[in-house]
Amino acid sequence: MSTGLNDNEIISQVLNGNQQAYAVLVNRHQNYVFTLSLRMVKSREDAEEVAQDVFIKAYKYLADFRGSSKFTTWLYTIVNNTCISFLRKKKLEIHSLDNEKVFELADNHDSGMRANLVEQKSRIGMVNNAISLLNPADAEVVTLFYQAEQSLEEMAQILGIEVNAAKVRLHRARARLKEKMETHFKEEVRNLN
Repeated sequence: MSTGLNDNEIISQVLNGNQQAYAVLVNRHQNYVFTLSLRMVKSREDAEEVAQDVFIKAYKYLADFRGSSKFTTWLYTIVNNTCISFLRKKKLEIHSLDNEKVFELADNHDSGMRANLVEQKSRIGMVNNAISLLNPADAEVVTLFYQAEQSLEEMAQILGIEVNAAKVRLHRARARLKEKMETHFKEEVRNLN
């Protein structure tokens, strides 16, 4: 199967009976789904479980995807709803103390990497830690725009708000993120400049 197909073409193949084509979608979007899940449920194991549930639900309801937005926008809605349901079932608080441990483990996972990759990973870990210090609404907006690479229009659609409101929320969230980074990661921020 050619991986040069776009998401809509692959979805058409799946809906026309080629169930193996769904594996291409899963491979293409598994990091996206896992990252969003981890941001919300805070535990690596729980995020893996949620990600599996997301892809099962996406497959089950694939015929409902209309193609009027990007597949990742539709998939984000499933991730968001699945995480909320999962958290309700587990009765976890949104702010988990395990969060710092998860990112420390992720930062230390590949200690044999070249120096520049280790430094880049450390920066990503620092930014992720700073995002985790934001309130959930700000963290969601920053994650959607920078990590999920959603446009302002797509963010507005996902959040159910106007584009200008999404732009304002992103602007304010960036300011709060900058403040968190300067407060909690003063030395690291100074070394970046």
